[in-house]
Amino acid sequence: MSQSEALQNLLNAVAQGEISPENALDKLKHFDFEPVADFAKIDHHRSLRTGFPEVIWGPGKTPDQIAHIMAAMRQRNPVVMATRITPEVYEQLQPKVPGLRYFELARICALVESTANGAMPEVQHEGAIALLSAGTADLAVAEEAAVTAELSGFRVNRLWDVGVAGIHRLLSNRQVIEQADVLIVVAGMEGALPSVVAGLADCPVIAVPTSIGYGANFGGLAPLLTMLNSCAAGIGVVNIDNGFGAAVLAGQILRTAQRLKNR
Repeated sequence: MSQSEALQNLLNAVAQGEISPENALDKLKHFDFEPVADFAKIDHHRSLRTGFPEVIWGPGKTPDQIAHIMAAMRQRNPVVMATRITPEVYEQLQPKVPGLRYFELARICALVESTANGAMPEVQHEGAIALLSAGTADLAVAEEAAVTAELSGFRVNRLWDVGVAGIHRLLSNRQVIEQADVLIVVAGMEGALPSVVAGLADCPVIAVPTSIGYGANFGGLAPLLTMLNSCAAGIGVVNIDNGFGAAVLAGQILRTAQRLKNR
């Protein structure tokens, strides 16, 4: 159940006399944010403000802390996500969090309400996000973006290993670019792929530099600068290795387009 649905149900229950105003007030005490022990405060209202619930950043937290936060969040959110979870941390989380799923390449743990047989949530939003990666070494970041978008209810198409070193691989898949409403393009090394894609696309392009590359790549700084200096119009750039942030930005673009369409 989403936050807006939970709030609506609570207000309906008060209006129909099923719950007293005093009990409703007690339930609302932690409706905006909820303390978890002495180490976290969950922002339950984030989905009401921004359209996306709070997501757990895994590094720096113990498995016990992550498990406690997920247990509190699952009561208010249809999907609970934790990013940058290593296989070792997942092994410790698994017995603590019933129903936990792990997307190893994306390094994401998730609790997904009302899905069976490992299925992703149903598509809830119009439009398609296309994910392109320059090389196989960029897949961890690309999959982080893809899985985040799918868990958030967006339709995702993937096109991997189409970097500029073999540009024919990209050009033979022009239909993926043409059918996309938002493109996320992930590249390391010199980071040229987003510029090429933006020269072929009629939709927004979100460029994601990765830390993959030789020494002069400077841990992703070289592709970041390439993308920021692109001569192709319509490119936005997120931080190095930030597949999660790229997916949220793509989702905001599609949700805004839908809101404008419905006015």
